Amino acid sequence: MSSSRTAMLNRIRAAVAAGASDVPAEPIPRGYQRVGTHPAGSDHVLELLVDRLVDYKAKVTVVDADGDLETAVDAALDVSRSVVVPAALDPITRAGCAARDRTVVVDGEPSALTPVQLDAIDAVVTGATVAIAVTGTIILSGRPDEGRRAISLVPDLLVVVLPLARIVETVPDGLRLLSPTAPLTMISGPSATSDIELSRVEGVHGPRTLHVVIVR
Repeated sequence: MSSSRTAMLNRIRAAVAAGASDVPAEPIPRGYQRVGTHPAGSDHVLELLVDRLVDYKAKVTVVDADGDLETAVDAALDVSRSVVVPAALDPITRAGCAARDRTVVVDGEPSALTPVQLDAIDAVVTGATVAIAVTGTIILSGRPDEGRRAISLVPDLLVVVLPLARIVETVPDGLRLLSPTAPLTMISGPSATSDIELSRVEGVHGPRTLHVVIVR
C-alpha cells in the first residue's frame, strides 16, 4: 500500500474514532416479508405472473402437458428461420425448435458462438431457473438448459420455457433458489427504453420480443 493511501486511511480512522459515541445505536426494524403467502406453482402466482408479463408487453402461452410443448414452442418461434439453443435443452423443446425446417444451432458445439454469429440468428430458446410473480421477473442462472448469458441477449426473439413449479410469489422466495455465485440474468419483459423524448423503443439492449411458454 502506498504511503499516501496509508496516511489517508489513518486520518479517516482517527476521524471516525474521534466521533464515536458510547451510546448504542437504535436497532433497525427488519420485519421484511421473507416468505410469500401463496405456494410456488399455485393458481394465484401463475395468474399474477401472467398479468405482469402481459403488462410488460411479453407474450405468454400456457400449456397443460409436455405433449403440447413442442407445438407451443414452434408457434412461439413463428416465422423465425434460425434458432440458437443451449446444449442441455430438453428433447421436446428442441423438437419444437426444429419444426418447419428451422436451422437449430447449439451453442458450445463445438465452440461458443461469437457475438457476430449470434447476431445473425433470429431467435433463442432457453429454460429458466425461477420466475418471480410479484415483479414479473424471469431469472436465468447459466444452468445447462439455459446456456450462456450472451445467447439470451443478442437474438431478436427470446423464448423461455418455464415449468409451473418454478414460479414463486416474492423476491425472497426466488432468491432462496439461486446460487449466490451464479451469473444471473433478470428479465422483466422485452428489452425497451424510453430515454429519448419518452418514446418507447424496443430491442435496444436485448431481445425485442419475449415469449414465455409456461408448462403446467
